[in-house]
Amino acid sequence: MISIQGLKVEFGSQVLFENISYVVNKRDKIALVGKNGAGKTTMLRIITGEQQPTSGTVARQSDITIGYLPQQMVLKDELTVKQEAERAFEHVQQLDAAIDHMNSELAERTDYDSEDYQELIERVAEKTELRALMQSENIEAEIEKTLMGLGFERSDFDRPTSEFSGGWRMRIELAKLLLRRPDVLLLDEPTNHLDIESIQWLETFLKNRNAALLLVSHDRAFIDNVTNRTIEISLGKIYDYKVSYSQFVELRKERVEQQMRAYENQQKLIHDTEDFIERFRYKATKAVQVQSRIKMLDKLERIEVDEVDRSRMRLKFPPAPRSGDYPVIAEDLRKDYGSLNVFHDVTFTIKRGEKVAFVGKNGAGKSTLVKCIMGEIPFDGKLQIGHNVKIGYFAQNQAQLLDESLTVHDTIDYVAVGDIRTRINDILGAFMFGGKNADKKVKVLSGGEKSRLAMIRLLLQPVNLLILDEPTNHLDMPSKDVLKEALQAFEGTVIVVSHDRDFLNGIVNKVYEFGEHRVREHLGGIYDFLQKKRLDSLQQLEIKTVPTAPTAAEEIPEENFNQGKMDYQRQKERERRIRQAEKKVKTFEAKIAELEQQLAEIEEKLSTASTEDLDIYYTHSKISRELEEVMANWEAASEELEKANHQ
Repeated sequence: MISIQGLKVEFGSQVLFENISYVVNKRDKIALVGKNGAGKTTMLRIITGEQQPTSGTVARQSDITIGYLPQQMVLKDELTVKQEAERAFEHVQQLDAAIDHMNSELAERTDYDSEDYQELIERVAEKTELRALMQSENIEAEIEKTLMGLGFERSDFDRPTSEFSGGWRMRIELAKLLLRRPDVLLLDEPTNHLDIESIQWLETFLKNRNAALLLVSHDRAFIDNVTNRTIEISLGKIYDYKVSYSQFVELRKERVEQQMRAYENQQKLIHDTEDFIERFRYKATKAVQVQSRIKMLDKLERIEVDEVDRSRMRLKFPPAPRSGDYPVIAEDLRKDYGSLNVFHDVTFTIKRGEKVAFVGKNGAGKSTLVKCIMGEIPFDGKLQIGHNVKIGYFAQNQAQLLDESLTVHDTIDYVAVGDIRTRINDILGAFMFGGKNADKKVKVLSGGEKSRLAMIRLLLQPVNLLILDEPTNHLDMPSKDVLKEALQAFEGTVIVVSHDRDFLNGIVNKVYEFGEHRVREHLGGIYDFLQKKRLDSLQQLEIKTVPTAPTAAEEIPEENFNQGKMDYQRQKERERRIRQAEKKVKTFEAKIAELEQQLAEIEEKLSTASTEDLDIYYTHSKISRELEEVMANWEAASEELEKANHQ
């Protein structure tokens, strides 16, 4: 379908890649991977024809159609959501209009035997056959299924696109692209603006389409579920593997190990040769051998290793003071924007050391609740931040708070303390600020680069409650691994808003699901939650019909469910004991309040009662004894709750 031969791209004196050749076949689903800046987006733009290479050719089959979703695009806001989606079928609508016009002309004409009339009949037959091949008779159903699969509600269809955020408008563009059904799909980070349910729908859609796919994504689980071939761009070359991403990772390790051994052998050869040249440079009897070795070194093609090994790179949060037992307690929270309710009756408790995920559709209130916790916006209900809680907060706008006059290195140097200062360059390198990039001024960085810098800055500050709102959007896979390991080792409390299943897996032990103006608690990790949701969805299908992706959804690997299963069971048992203890405490507290109220009423009567009224004294004595017993029981239940919380 598409043949790339001898491709070379230069920017000034810098060669991005050269001598690149490969073929995209009809059923290939390719993950295009590599470090940020390796040239993945450039490769997609060259295939579409939007950018020309320095040299080389891209041959496209003449009759194929290519659909391209870039990371950024210019969006127009003139139509409703549905009207914008219908533009995907403009070519079909134009064809229908042409067929209708020709049929009307046939009905009006009477020159049945003329050559022109026969040609018109042939054109109608040709266009009608072409229309049948497009298989788009039920356009309304196609549009509805695709828009709802990507997270829109039916009530959104007639809303102007101008009412939606940039992320939601990108979903509309993705819907239009999928509805056009091109022969080749080029998707550049399509999951950045999708929630977990929409990502799963898109996975199923892409897997069941017979079209070719080139996919750039930092979502490891997504590309592993969708692709069957992996092309890595590294150091100006490509490595083509006819396997899924997870298999590629293993094969890549072997390749890098082989490169490292070859590199070390070559370095030894170079060192020995240079040592020989230096020792015998001025000996006439060795002049021929010296010159031979000098020429050999000049001609030697130096081996490069694809990536510096960061397997030992570890980030450890600086020590922070211990917080209270309950860093966040919410009771009957409600947030409205005018007549629009975001959520209501939200009640939950996050305990010290818990790591929880906020998940759900975009717009369901995840970031809104985070802003409530941070005190950035007003709300109704009760929200209590625990004793001695030190919050570290990462949101996309954190990048705007950086001092733009500083360099990247100085930005981190000013917050680093202790022995971490000796490893600043390693940390910057792990987050793609290696080499000369460390000397850049903050003011010249892109939005994504500033976000990454703000993330590093946060990781080096002493906090005991981390709140991270979509922390992985601008991180490549190695950087995400560094951040994930740091969060796993973090001893404090963590709240993560994210749609990245692979990132959340192994970090969180509780999931809060946002949807339908409520927040529901699910114990266990992210794959436990997804497994439950699949069962829930099956139950929902018995009640109502929901547009779904074509054919069955993918299976979540069994090992992901089994991982941490024992921890999950222990967590469930612990939560059960805590709930029982909390119920006892609340029951005794309610009884204490009731008895104290009764005593207060009796004492009010005593102030006016006759001294002969002995019954009232007897009642007062009885309730007082009962209150003492209940107080003793309450103290025992409180101790039991405290013990359960610390087990």
